[in-house]
Amino acid sequence: MPETARTADQPARKPPGLRERMRATVRAEVVEVAHRLFTEQGFDRTTVDQIAAEVGLSRASLFRYFGTKEEIVLGRLAESGHRIAEALAARPDDERPWEALRRAFDVLTRMNEAAPEQALTYLRMLQETPSLRAGHYEKQLSWQELLVPEIARRLGVSPDRPEDTRPSALAAAALACLDVAATGWVACEGTVPLAVLLDRAMGALRE
Repeated sequence: MPETARTADQPARKPPGLRERMRATVRAEVVEVAHRLFTEQGFDRTTVDQIAAEVGLSRASLFRYFGTKEEIVLGRLAESGHRIAEALAARPDDERPWEALRRAFDVLTRMNEAAPEQALTYLRMLQETPSLRAGHYEKQLSWQELLVPEIARRLGVSPDRPEDTRPSALAAAALACLDVAATGWVACEGTVPLAVLLDRAMGALRE
């Protein structure tokens, strides 16, 4: 489907209201403060009370924005999943699913390499903290669910046919390659670009 047709078929989004914008502003401030404290002190040694005090919120108020301390870190992953899904849907229809997935991941590689030190610190924290590692895995499962319908469309199959495992297999394999590339990027301290590591990982499954 041409991009113009996709756009025409999508309903216009209602702009966020004042309350929603204020909530987003507070959430962004909490994330910024929390990540600074996590970097300075470590995730486990940083308390919710410390984060709340620096932002000027009570502990109870902070938990109205984030259900757990882990969610302060993991919340951005949900947004990243939607960005990848949108990028995948925007790829040309004649592009093979595996190549479309690789190119959709460019939204992540560009974002991480725009602020490499911050991204490396974030990924290292995800990898080294057991509770975050488990949450990261759950978030990536949700990414897979977002990607499967578009992959199925490109394959000409219904995403509601569980007996056709190809869409899920492609999504899961691509995300596994992304995870391997991110782990390698942290291990080499960013000396090799994340995009190169991802090309190598996904390219290995073409051989």
